[in-house]
Amino acid sequence: MHDNNKIHKMKAFHITPPDDAIRQTLTDKINNLTKPKGSLGRLEELALQIGLIQQTLSPELKHPQNIIFAADHGIVEEGVSLSPKEITWQQISNFLHGGAGVNFLCRQHGFTLKIVDAGVDYDLPYEKGIIDRKIRRGTRNYLHEAAMTAEEMELCLEHGAEIVRGCHEEGSNVLSFGEMGIGNTSSSSIWMSCFTGIPLQQCVGAGSGLDNAGVLHKYKILKQSLDNYRGDGSPRDIIRYFGGFEMVMAVGAMLQAAELKMIILVDGFIMTNCMLAASKLYTEVKHYAVYGHCGNEAGHKPVLDALGAKPLLNLGLRLGEGTGAICAYPIVDSAVRMMNEMDNFAHASITKYF
Repeated sequence: MHDNNKIHKMKAFHITPPDDAIRQTLTDKINNLTKPKGSLGRLEELALQIGLIQQTLSPELKHPQNIIFAADHGIVEEGVSLSPKEITWQQISNFLHGGAGVNFLCRQHGFTLKIVDAGVDYDLPYEKGIIDRKIRRGTRNYLHEAAMTAEEMELCLEHGAEIVRGCHEEGSNVLSFGEMGIGNTSSSSIWMSCFTGIPLQQCVGAGSGLDNAGVLHKYKILKQSLDNYRGDGSPRDIIRYFGGFEMVMAVGAMLQAAELKMIILVDGFIMTNCMLAASKLYTEVKHYAVYGHCGNEAGHKPVLDALGAKPLLNLGLRLGEGTGAICAYPIVDSAVRMMNEMDNFAHASITKYF
């Protein structure tokens, strides 16, 4: 097992918003491309965002990677998920064999796939390339107690950050994050309700396919868990008490990516809630987020709205793994190509026609 040395101090990140001094020059470049002003819509907005992140008029996307954090959840003991817990490790096996949803998308769009064991209740075959950062074999059951200790939470943040630093050293400047963890829509729903003030009932959905009775049972368990909570109500405490190891690692990963001024492709309901949680710790992280899609989980659109996010796609996806983020990547690529490959009016000798 990976050596989890005790970390007592809170992990700090140094995230600054992109320097706005370049904004006008970027806007001028976009407006002078050979097209009516604003006619490439969201591509223009994306190009501006990426130009600001990278502080350049000629942005580029380098070595995209999709990192999947996987872990089990103690709350699954309460019957909140349609899928049994062993699906977590079985799906990881599927990722390794290249047969999962995320695999064909990674192949299609040239993403490297990394799989991180954050806390799966199973002895995984690390020799096959899984990155071992197991905190313990699943979180505790937050119906009765905190999902993790403060120390475990800090370890998760640090491990997530460390994985991203590795990707950065490999030359990546754009990352998507995915998750695998039966029960993690439950944790996400609680985070969402606590951090947005949206009533819990509107945050709870079918997950991997619960029927109406199942959703109602899930809601009752989560409501009872919130009623039993006796913490201080701070973002850190809510993240720790109700989070999953894979989710907190994703939060640490997102914060590190923002500190390194990388583009963060945000996937579905769970990863959107990880971005929400990250933004409660460091609001500046939101400058680096590109939201891939709005999915079919009941709470996804409301949480995107609460973040002021404008997702690129709406394809009815609800798989997770990073699939929606990777699906949206060609649109991000198009925005960058627009900046680098389109001519401008002066150079093309075209009369400005707007």
